Amino acid sequence: MIYQGSCHCRAIIFEVEAPENLEVDRCNCSICSKSGFLHLIVPKSKFKLLSSETALTTYTFNTGVAKHTFCKICGIKPFYIPRSNPDGIDVNVNCLDTKASSMNIVEFDGKNWEQNAHNVKHKSAEI
Repeated sequence: MIYQGSCHCRAIIFEVEAPENLEVDRCNCSICSKSGFLHLIVPKSKFKLLSSETALTTYTFNTGVAKHTFCKICGIKPFYIPRSNPDGIDVNVNCLDTKASSMNIVEFDGKNWEQNAHNVKHKSAEI
């Protein structure tokens, strides 16, 4: 299924191919819990940015591997390149304009990232 998504002001518009019934992760790390990010990790080939990159800005911290992308205008983070899956894209399900038929939310212990990252590593693999 193709989902359409955007930031709040719609300066950033994208689409992502994912199953009709989604399994997403809710992470308890500081950045995810403070921003309310619900993770849908997909291979880069399943993601397409439809708008210009000019509205995007990037934030990195700690190891600098994760590339947190935000809208310069409204401040929303609709997707990013995750540290756990640098070969994929992590979409914020809360930014999808097309809603899934069903969604299963899996708790992810990001506070203890080093011990748990292997649990999501498979999500960016091409199927």
